[in-house]
Amino acid sequence: MSEENNDIEPIEINSASLLETASDAEVKPRINFEEFTDEGTLISYDAFGKKQMKIKILEVSDEVAPSRWKLGDRVKVMKILVTIRHLSTQQVEEGEFDIESIERELAERSHYTSTNRWIPVDYIKNGYVLRSHHTRLISDAAALDYIVF
Repeated sequence: MSEENNDIEPIEINSASLLETASDAEVKPRINFEEFTDEGTLISYDAFGKKQMKIKILEVSDEVAPSRWKLGDRVKVMKILVTIRHLSTQQVEEGEFDIESIERELAERSHYTSTNRWIPVDYIKNGYVLRSHHTRLISDAAALDYIVF
């Protein structure tokens, strides 16, 4: 048996790589405090509390906001992604909306539009719109029955 053990070569282990600790490596936080957003501020509920909605901004216009001095920094939203979760079944629905074309369609059909696509920059967190401005962005889509919430 001792002869068989002599044939086995010892394995070299690079102890430097094993001993490297997190303190030696550059540690970056996943998210800093200024970027932190409470998920609850991004989710709105329907009137019966059976659905949740979250709106992500996909595209904004490079148009300069009128009355910047009066109303602050705002962006004109062009496309959004709406995610709706049915709380009873946990079913998730997503839909992309071109707000500009929906606004045009409603103006042609009904001679009015209720969408205000200018959103203050402070009401956008990590690419999502705060819940207080959800109805502002989906009102025309709801009027045309593209979305039921």
